[in-house]
Amino acid sequence: MSQATNGGGAGTPDLSAFEGVDFSAAEQRSLIIIGSGPAGFTAALYAARANLEPLLFQGPEIGGQLVTTTDVENYPGFPDGIMGPEMMEKFEAQAKRFGTDIRYGTVMAVDFSQPPFRLLVDGKKPFLADAVVISTGASARYLGLENEKRLLGHGVSACATCDGAFFRDQKLALVGGGDTAMEESLFLTRFATDVYVIHRRDSLRASKIMQERAKAHEKIHFIWNSAVVDVLGEKEVEGIIVKNLETGETSKMDVGGLFVAIGHKPNTGIFKGWLDMNELGYIQTKPDSTYTNIPGVFASGDAQDHIYRQAVTAAGTGCMAAIDAERWLAEHPRVETPKAVEAAD
Repeated sequence: MSQATNGGGAGTPDLSAFEGVDFSAAEQRSLIIIGSGPAGFTAALYAARANLEPLLFQGPEIGGQLVTTTDVENYPGFPDGIMGPEMMEKFEAQAKRFGTDIRYGTVMAVDFSQPPFRLLVDGKKPFLADAVVISTGASARYLGLENEKRLLGHGVSACATCDGAFFRDQKLALVGGGDTAMEESLFLTRFATDVYVIHRRDSLRASKIMQERAKAHEKIHFIWNSAVVDVLGEKEVEGIIVKNLETGETSKMDVGGLFVAIGHKPNTGIFKGWLDMNELGYIQTKPDSTYTNIPGVFASGDAQDHIYRQAVTAAGTGCMAAIDAERWLAEHPRVETPKAVEAAD
């Protein structure tokens, strides 16, 4: 049984969750997929059609970020658009059709030290996997306002590329000060009459070239030293309340949409210490593949993509991960558990 190489996730892997857990009777599968967004379900579809009989754990955000999206108009094959939750239902149904075993549950801890890999689901249920596809996605950072959450998908968005076209000829607000915020504000000018960039400080964190582009655009206006403290509207965004952080004064802005561009957080915490990641926590994969630094562990979707973050690109890497896993499994025979070896003897 060869030892897998831990190539440098930051820190030492935390194995405390496995203390006292009996894996002798754990269910062992050829392939376990962690996550149920476009990447996870696409990986499941391809793996199931390759007769790998994959087991997919849906995780805490069933369906991924698309379940918070109303109309999806930029995914190929849906010329009239489709609701985000409905789209993910179709992804799930197609994966099930070919035999994917889909279960509720969240993988809480992993042990990638050697095959078969050990996983703990919901903190107590042990599973073994010959190979693992990670598709846990990334979660957008939000302001934490009650009405912001309530109106998510109804005028509040964290993706200008996804939702900007729904706000033609409207005034929009965007919160953020980094490169992503500037890129999204520039993108929104294609549709909006005005874009108000609201930033907590009096200077931007974005690169100089991105700052210059945004500041030079006639549709973009900056509101400095300010924060959004409330979102107005019953069924959709009708305005926001902005607080000047220097004076404490608040004012109402009539806008038709609020875009939040303060970053994303990849859902990769349980893999720290095992997998190579960048400084933001996104899993790093080998060029032109979904291979991680651990042989037999593959990463797809927004957990490893901090650039595009689109449903179609996530699905593409899910396909890649399944193909990579299929080929890897064909070249690496199953490592039997001690109980299985004893039974065979």
